[in-house]
Amino acid sequence: MAWVNLSLLTDAAQAEPLGDALLAGGALSVSIEDADAGTPAETPCFGEPGMESAEPSVWARSRVIALFEENAPVTRILAEAGKMLTPPRMLEFELARLEEEDWVRQTQRQFAPIQISPRLWIVPSWHESPDPAAINLLLDPGMAFGTGSHPTTRLCLEWLEHTLVPGQSLLDYGTGSGILAIAAARLGAGEVAGVDIDPLALRAARANAEKNGVRIRFEDSATALVGEYDLVVANILANPLRVLAAGLCAHVRPGGKLALSGILEAQAAELIAAYAPWIPLAVRDCREAWVCLSGTRPYPPCPSS
Repeated sequence: MAWVNLSLLTDAAQAEPLGDALLAGGALSVSIEDADAGTPAETPCFGEPGMESAEPSVWARSRVIALFEENAPVTRILAEAGKMLTPPRMLEFELARLEEEDWVRQTQRQFAPIQISPRLWIVPSWHESPDPAAINLLLDPGMAFGTGSHPTTRLCLEWLEHTLVPGQSLLDYGTGSGILAIAAARLGAGEVAGVDIDPLALRAARANAEKNGVRIRFEDSATALVGEYDLVVANILANPLRVLAAGLCAHVRPGGKLALSGILEAQAAELIAAYAPWIPLAVRDCREAWVCLSGTRPYPPCPSS
């Protein structure tokens, strides 16, 4: 079986309505990409739910890509979609035939081992380890966030490797795939726990921990979480991190350390202020507009004699 791939250029105002019209006309899938990706004119689009941003949600020059069945009347569907635009118009487009392929193998080729540091690698299960003597985290791309390719995950892994002392306890809040908790266990942590709101993420995290031969307690974040940890790491998003400030700090023992990521550079000052009543934070590192904040929970003052 083969498919037809449709590609066309449009602007920010028309990209999403056009995509909706193509889906209504019978497209199997539609994606919107930056038409200037890979050039000096490439434009980042960041954001999260509830976050106000001056940056656009789509690009001024957007490329709409739609996939159709081989025999679909693509040109007629496109003509109908053009009538729904403001003003209605004919659209310039390109068509390409996609032959049947082993999509699993093609997808696997996109994920190569990732080197975090000289001694820490993330290795998909279908790859040989580039360095068998290193700490190799076996992790396949899946439904849960966290494969090591995103800058925030790498920032947290680097913090863990630099900070964790063997035997220390760790809480991974918003564990996703479990990658940070698993890395901590492989780096020699003692008690390791991970929590997440998503049951699919917890299932993936447990499977990944078993694959890596480590024992980690994964729980739903709705469960009452008790205890203090030497290290707490949370790689989620700025808005939930702001809401969770008091609770997360309460799980860091005095003298323990906290690391936060999933935060854009523009959000760092606000997050530092939100955590200031409990833990003084500072920007530890930055990569591709994302930051990692870290700090140490102070010891309580000695009672006066």
